[in-house]
Amino acid sequence: MRQRTQIGAARFQRAQRRQIMMQMLSLDQMLAEDHAVRLVWAYVDALDLTELYAKIRAVAGGAGRDPIDPQILLSLWLMATIDGISSARRLDRLCEEQTPYRWLCGGVSVNYHTLADFRVDHGVFLDGLLTQSVAVLLHQGLVELTRVAQDGMRVRASAGAGSFRRKPTLAERLKEADAHWEDLKREAEEDASAEDRRVKAARQRAADDRKERLQKALEERETLVPKMERRKKGSGENARASMTDPEARKMKMGDGALVFHTEKGRPAYNVQFVTATDSLVIVGTDVTNAGTDGGQMKPMVEQIEDRYQTRPDEYLADGGFVSLSDITDLEKSGITTYLPIMEQDQKRAKGIDPFAPVKGDSEEVKRWRARMGTEAAQKIYRQRAVTAEFPNATCRNRNLKQFTVRGLLKVKAVTLWQTLAHTIQRTFDLRRKAGLALV
Repeated sequence: MRQRTQIGAARFQRAQRRQIMMQMLSLDQMLAEDHAVRLVWAYVDALDLTELYAKIRAVAGGAGRDPIDPQILLSLWLMATIDGISSARRLDRLCEEQTPYRWLCGGVSVNYHTLADFRVDHGVFLDGLLTQSVAVLLHQGLVELTRVAQDGMRVRASAGAGSFRRKPTLAERLKEADAHWEDLKREAEEDASAEDRRVKAARQRAADDRKERLQKALEERETLVPKMERRKKGSGENARASMTDPEARKMKMGDGALVFHTEKGRPAYNVQFVTATDSLVIVGTDVTNAGTDGGQMKPMVEQIEDRYQTRPDEYLADGGFVSLSDITDLEKSGITTYLPIMEQDQKRAKGIDPFAPVKGDSEEVKRWRARMGTEAAQKIYRQRAVTAEFPNATCRNRNLKQFTVRGLLKVKAVTLWQTLAHTIQRTFDLRRKAGLALV
């Protein structure tokens, strides 16, 4: 009988993660040739950044530390926005940990303070960048302004519903903030060595910020009084403003939260996008703290004309934008409007033709009503949803669900980053379909 051969323990290669290795690779070699971050860098490299470079005070032969190249900061935030990153601290960590962001930095050290400031300090430049980017697409024939659609999107503010207070409470809190500010000032003068200078400076900045926000809250509260009085006499005393973000307003949200002064309201901003139907490129954007879309069409048309020296031929918007004065003004300027006639079923049930003229209608409004009763107009209007809601969805996917900054100016800057990120992605798609080089 044959005897079995004795076999020892199995041999195999184990992972050795503590082994020190030396890899002679550059950042460029570590990044895949087809990585999206290379396209973002090339896109930014082709932009005119003269305005940003003109603000740099450090010059050859002069004193001072060299600032970070604006092209790096711009590219970092565009890539971060595309990746759905809205925190300067998180972006700071990615610049140390993730190869694509390290590649963008190219060995330049960044910090979250610089990143946070750059994100909100250049709103005017970002607005011009949007015009510049879309104008290039218009010139190349990749975008047309023949037909556009507008839609609004409510985005939560960086404030809680419980931060809204009436005038007496705001005044009392401001008085307390003033007293605290004076205490800090007196403490610094009496004992300069009581605390670390950086800690005291941080406390002073926090006190200054709180005092400023409460003063702003009182001012904003006063602007709400006449609006509430127009709705119901005597209700102005109940006007509230947020102590956290005074320019935010309680608005109706997608979760069913109610409007303005009710406890179920959500502090938010109203983000407006105008999108070209042929290319799904955002051609105009704005942010307001109005809780309604009514009256928002005319300002956006004026913005488009200011950006590109032309007006769209046709304008699509949902029922929330219906404003007879806006429709009249747009139609007079040669723009054909497509907005739904509201409560059609209720009017038919009463034997009323929903598309018939109404007493007091201008000739332009009469034409709009009659137009919306035709199948041709209904077919055109059906393009609104797939066009106007597309940028809303992409922005939500890029994490535009709640602003992490406060105040209209900073909120507008963040919205422009979102708009530019959308524009970049649409530019790559359009150029790819047209068989053109991506950058």
